[in-house]
Amino acid sequence: MNWLVVPTALVANLILTTAALADAPVIKIAPNFQPDPIVVQGTSGGAKNSNCGNISGTPSQVIQVTQPLPYLQLQVKTEGQPTLLIEGPGGRFCVLADQFSGGSAQISGFWQPGRYSLYIGERSPARHPYTLSISHTKK
Repeated sequence: MNWLVVPTALVANLILTTAALADAPVIKIAPNFQPDPIVVQGTSGGAKNSNCGNISGTPSQVIQVTQPLPYLQLQVKTEGQPTLLIEGPGGRFCVLADQFSGGSAQISGFWQPGRYSLYIGERSPARHPYTLSISHTKK
């Protein structure tokens, strides 16, 4: 009977993980998407302390890039000190707010097709309303 415990626990974990990922809103991004920028709002931070600030256990947003994008910019603004953790086909990246970006966390450049999980965090334990802007226009 004990041999059933491990497979049952693995199946339960897989179901819970899949359900948690399914909760994150998905935005499909293709070249020359409209409107530009796409603007999404939410609440930054979370209970999970990571090397990219305090984040939620589930993605704040999921982006599905359908074709290679020569240029894409993500910018997160909050009243606090935002962080942006991106997990995607190219690996895992942490973007911190700095003085050069006016206190926002932003990243731009070439994006390959694939699914990107975005965790919008805070350097402090505080939580703040955030605005995420997604643009294909260089400014």
